[in-house]
Amino acid sequence: MKKQKLVSAVLCAAMAGTLLSGCGGSDTGTTTGDQGGGTQETGSQATTETGGSAGTETTQAAGGIVTEPTELTFIFADGDEGAKASMNEIVNRFNDAHPDITIRIEPGNGGAYSELLKTKESVGEFPDVMEMRDTAIYYRAGMLEPLSDELVALFQTTTEFDGKTYTAPLSGENTNGIIYNKKYFDENGFTEPATYDEFIKLCQDIEDKGDMAPLVIGGQDIWHIGFWFHKAYNDQVLSADPDFIKHCYEGTKDFSDPSFKAVLEEMQEIFQYGQEGWVSTPDAQITTFLVSDMAAMMYSGTHMFSQIQSADPDFEIGWFAVPSPDGKLRLVGGGGAGGLAISSESAKDPNKKAAAEEFIRFFFAPENYVVYCDTLNFIPTTVAGIDSNAAPILQEVIEATRDADDLGPMWNVRVGDNELPPDFRNFTYKTVVEVVQGQRDIDSACEELNKTWKVSAESFNPLTAE
Repeated sequence: MKKQKLVSAVLCAAMAGTLLSGCGGSDTGTTTGDQGGGTQETGSQATTETGGSAGTETTQAAGGIVTEPTELTFIFADGDEGAKASMNEIVNRFNDAHPDITIRIEPGNGGAYSELLKTKESVGEFPDVMEMRDTAIYYRAGMLEPLSDELVALFQTTTEFDGKTYTAPLSGENTNGIIYNKKYFDENGFTEPATYDEFIKLCQDIEDKGDMAPLVIGGQDIWHIGFWFHKAYNDQVLSADPDFIKHCYEGTKDFSDPSFKAVLEEMQEIFQYGQEGWVSTPDAQITTFLVSDMAAMMYSGTHMFSQIQSADPDFEIGWFAVPSPDGKLRLVGGGGAGGLAISSESAKDPNKKAAAEEFIRFFFAPENYVVYCDTLNFIPTTVAGIDSNAAPILQEVIEATRDADDLGPMWNVRVGDNELPPDFRNFTYKTVVEVVQGQRDIDSACEELNKTWKVSAESFNPLTAE
């Protein structure tokens, strides 16, 4: 218990400095989200009317998994009704198929999930299996069990910590792309660009037509800048050096690097096509610009599909990915650092470890995983894929992620040696806005970023565990 309380104290301090990452607080926008509907019942065994016994063909007899009846506690972020319903259905299926194993869901009651998990740990009730979001924090505390190679092989991509994977990614990172007014494109003979240069020409053609802005940008919310920034950063920096941030910690590179200057140049080129007053437009208003014929395109994640359809059910949505200037297709996607994880304490019991691994295997079996993805409109992460009933527009995004030359998380949610210091993301975005608005030149912006980085890295450096 003393060790648990000590770890809890470390977590409290660490979580206070955890990076915000996506819309509102997450650039990815797609982590176990806030959509959908359904119900949840909890107790010694989860129950729902749709439970049934489906999915039994994907698993072996329970007698070959555990040597005695085994119970596992399971916690997930249950603030979303769709997540509750789908999680309960899959747990029910598992329990029906495994008489000697019981997964017991412990309700989160819709509260702040990170706080719930921290509280459970502090009182010695850390679950056996859980949805893990603050993976880096719990990994550093030694509280997570590495996944077996067999489980890791189920996924297109996973996130490693010192060569090991600790989470089974529940959904693909929120893939950004151009969401556009299809009717407007068709009426004016505009087509989806096949190259970056064609995209810039498309923006100019819409600009020349003069009836609406080529792009709507929600610059008032600083995290919104991250969508376009990551695209440019992926094009210019990550394409040349995936470990650029690590090398900044080492001191072998800095933000005066030509590749980073090219990021700012690309941002200048793109943002000239934003609507007038983009810097004071909140993200919450960008849907209105699109459906009200004030802008032809927006660059954002798939979470916007439902918002657009709610705003105007008759709006015809088009989508395309913007290629990089070198012709490659680099997209946000694949498995991020979060996902289903197993407690290292629980894994000390061979039966619990075997049961937990079987549950993860069962959860991601196509006929079970499709329940979760379709309910929440999530992009699947598994190699096998699923027979999804997703809308055609989302299917188009899924196909793009499978065809991409590079698939990975946003720059600011990367972990390990490439994890950013707290608050550096927002400072970068503010500096980018200054450059795009002409308030600062690129050289002085890079100099200012280097000064801030030096201070930030003195208090946070994953290479030295500080």
